[in-house]
Amino acid sequence: MFDSLPKFTFFTGKGGVGKTSLACTTALSLAMDGKKVLLVSTDPASNVGQVFATDIGNKITPINDVENLSAIEINPEESAAAYRERIVGPMRDLLPEDALRSIEEQLSGACTVEIAAFDEFTALLTDNDLLAQYDNVVFDTAPTGHTIRMLKLPGAWSGFLEEGKGDASCLGPLAGLEKQRDKYGAAVDRLSDGDTTRMIMVARPRQSALGEVARTSEELASIGIKNQQLAINGMMPTETDGDPLAAALLKRDEDALAGMTAEVAALPRKIFPLRSENLVGLDALKRFASGAADTPATEATTAPRDYPELGALVDGIETPGKGLVMFMGKGGVGKTTMAAAVATELAARGHEVLLTTTDPAAHITETLSGDQPNLTVSRIDPEAETAKYHAHIMATKGKNLDDQARAMLEEDLRSPCTEEIAVFQAFSKVIRESSRHFVIMDTAPTGHTLLLLDATGSYHKDILRHQGESKAKLVTPMMRLQDPAQTKIMIVTLPETTPVLEAAHLQEDLKRAGIHPWGWIVNSSLAAAHTTQPILQKRARAEQAQISKVADELSTRYAVVPMQAEEPVGAGRLQALCAVTRPATAA
Repeated sequence: MFDSLPKFTFFTGKGGVGKTSLACTTALSLAMDGKKVLLVSTDPASNVGQVFATDIGNKITPINDVENLSAIEINPEESAAAYRERIVGPMRDLLPEDALRSIEEQLSGACTVEIAAFDEFTALLTDNDLLAQYDNVVFDTAPTGHTIRMLKLPGAWSGFLEEGKGDASCLGPLAGLEKQRDKYGAAVDRLSDGDTTRMIMVARPRQSALGEVARTSEELASIGIKNQQLAINGMMPTETDGDPLAAALLKRDEDALAGMTAEVAALPRKIFPLRSENLVGLDALKRFASGAADTPATEATTAPRDYPELGALVDGIETPGKGLVMFMGKGGVGKTTMAAAVATELAARGHEVLLTTTDPAAHITETLSGDQPNLTVSRIDPEAETAKYHAHIMATKGKNLDDQARAMLEEDLRSPCTEEIAVFQAFSKVIRESSRHFVIMDTAPTGHTLLLLDATGSYHKDILRHQGESKAKLVTPMMRLQDPAQTKIMIVTLPETTPVLEAAHLQEDLKRAGIHPWGWIVNSSLAAAHTTQPILQKRARAEQAQISKVADELSTRYAVVPMQAEEPVGAGRLQALCAVTRPATAA
């Protein structure tokens, strides 16, 4: 699989790129070579136990029928819950209930989950007695550069918070770190040691995924973790069998690799071809490890399934004649294309539409490829909005802090949460326009950000508190988002296990903020496309379980958009995504 691996190997990357498959196969290969191996998963969607047909859980467990290999699955959500309790528990008899709720809310988001997971496997990185039992330790899902940088911060974060000097976006999760600072320091040093650790960044051959790798690589290098390698997973094979869709996907993958930044292109690289079989079970893993062909599809060509189409959702969106439509989801699932398609279709139907985006590269303009009647595009530059927000916080909350406290506040403001909050504030200025016409938003803030903004001291509650006895009807941005008559939230995902699970988590976050998604879009589906290429056909059949999960468990209103042979660029192709070619099978 990978040559000359050191003691510790970390697999990191976005959800759905194949980290678990590569981690499991690597661990199996090392064990088959006679190495004593421990496989550690911190992936919330971990299926390591399923892959190896072994009940694992949060304990070191020998893998069935594999000599020398053991594994442990650390549940990040459970770890985060225990982490929150360690911080909040001692305060329960000291603080009022509303203050406790505020602290718990600050500890509710992704930053806390990351730190809690890091807290768990830090013990493995620094437990020399345990590590002496293994030649190799393979981690599925490594911490981000942002998390590691937070763990390296100096000073007493607890004191900083208790003195009320700051309430910036990610300070809450840091409140309990001070007692473990020495252990964290040793773990970070080990991560930075190229002789003992390698960081393998996994990506699909897509422009967005490789752009994420470039950002992660730079972030890790900036904190001393330069022992990096690139793994390209799921490269379209050159044998297209004359299938136009397969040929188009091959060209897309090749173009993405050709467009890598010089820094990413310079990393040691290994490419793994797209496979038709799910990597579950020892036989499949062994075939993958050896480079042998997987089990090809032998069934006859099948027609695409009749799934609900995007046009049927647009009919429902159009009914009020105006309103806010927000597209949410993880990066790389196609939010920009879906937002542009819906905006283009509504404009073609004669409605006035504002399409707003936070894409700093103005990708929305390339997608639209020209002006269209009734459609206006606006851009919110995340970098500019974040700089403005940063300056405001430092000029207000940082005004009376000492040098050390200001330095810590500066560091915290570099977090991804800061950008989300700054962008949301810019979005808020646009939201009120949806009372007059359609406003379509691409790249919306996460549920965690909305919760954070609506927790103690947020704009929404602050305004309501100061409204007093006023009889004037006040509608805040948060109230608009919570009102289904004014706002429709669309969750976009891909028909794969991890993206669907991550989208489900996003939906739960939104519901906790009082926001209930209106519909789901399953994008880039092979099951809904025409393909005769054997590998793609078998993958199409594998998608059906995830689409059924969306339809049966996660949403009563959904659409499935077929994988496109050509990029949907320009009004014509975008509108074609919304064409209704058959009666919808779901409302």
